[in-house]
This record gives sequence, C-alpha cells and structure tokens, in this order.
Amino acid sequence: MLGLDDCLAEVMAIPGALDAMVVEHTSGMAVVANGSEGLDAERSAAALSEALRHTTDGLAQTSPDGTIRIDEMLVTTDKGHHLVRHLVTPFEGPLVIYVRLDKERANLALARYRLQAISGQLTS
Repeated sequence: MLGLDDCLAEVMAIPGALDAMVVEHTSGMAVVANGSEGLDAERSAAALSEALRHTTDGLAQTSPDGTIRIDEMLVTTDKGHHLVRHLVTPFEGPLVIYVRLDKERANLALARYRLQAISGQLTS
C-alpha cells in the first residue's frame, strides 16, 4: 500500500505530469500537492471540489434514478489535460487524485492507466 506522499511522487512520474494533488473532496482541502511554481494548492483544490460537485449534480439529473458516481473525469483545455480519479479509501472523507498533464508531451491513455494503477495501490 502506498502512502499519500509516495502516491503523489508516482503521479508526478507520469510522463507529461505538471501538477498533482490529493484532495479531500468534501472539504475541498488539498491533502498533499506537488507541481509547478505559483500553484495555489488550496485555491485549486477548493475549485476542483466545486467543479466535481457541480458535474456530479448535473449528471445525476440525467440519470434515470437520479444518482451517479464519477470514477474518473477528464477535461481537455487549450493548456493541457486535467485528469481526476475518485478513490475509495480507508481514510476519513472521500479523496480524489488530480493531475494536470502537458498537452504536447503526455500520453493520455498511459496517464489514465497509471493513475488507475496508482489509485489501486493507495487503496489496497
């Protein structure tokens, strides 16, 4: 089982990774963060949690039974790929792993595969 710091080191080793965070989804707090200079981890974590909350609420309205669980979310912007993966953990509160990937250098399929494997190591 990986610890949170080891988990983040593994995420940052993904080719093209620029920033990474483990976020406590309910509070919007960054549990651990690593990345580029000038990254405001607390502000970014809070915004990420709000985006996940709004996306979940919006998608739930399109679901026949009104509920969904997002396993992974991918957003591609003009500046890069943003990948979020929910974790089922023994820790207090729901956690998500976030990684921002360089659009030109990252292999998106490999990044998704590695993030899934890392999250499995963290939760096992």
